[in-house]
Amino acid sequence: MKILVLTGSPREHGNSNTLAEHFIKGAREAGHTVDRFDAALKNVHPCVACNSCGMDGPCVFDDDFSFVRERVIAADLVAFVTPMYYFGISAQLKAVIDRFYAINGSIHRPKKSVLLMTYANVTERNERPILAHYEELLDYLGWTDVGRVIAPGVWTAGSIARTPFPERAYQLGRSLRGGDAR
Repeated sequence: MKILVLTGSPREHGNSNTLAEHFIKGAREAGHTVDRFDAALKNVHPCVACNSCGMDGPCVFDDDFSFVRERVIAADLVAFVTPMYYFGISAQLKAVIDRFYAINGSIHRPKKSVLLMTYANVTERNERPILAHYEELLDYLGWTDVGRVIAPGVWTAGSIARTPFPERAYQLGRSLRGGDAR
């Protein structure tokens, strides 16, 4: 299976990136091909709704999204990895998702998806905005959720190391099968 991991944390060694690393390790051990795009460390211009792409053509911006564009179309699974920022996904990851507009016609085909999310609070209702966005996005695209690792109570860099969540991310990656959901 071809997997594209999209991360949104500006902290290179932050908690959500730790989840991404463990997920990738498990997926590669299971025999999958994995590409990773760290949105916060790349140049991705926000969509400006110019509609030059016509929802399935070239974008007016020549930036690092070209890496995503090529790989998300070919991917069998897309992993969204984000810390919670003010009850939503990070702006860096959101900019990448918004640029899906330019390939809208090419990505409405069955794909699998996972969500790896970290946040400082421990109240489950705080998860709802991100979960709702993720679920609506998948519903719109016709993609299928095949797993989530939601890690509450991790704020300072490295605090996730003392939790079971990295192992859960690893096991999720390791459990993926090419033909079925898991």
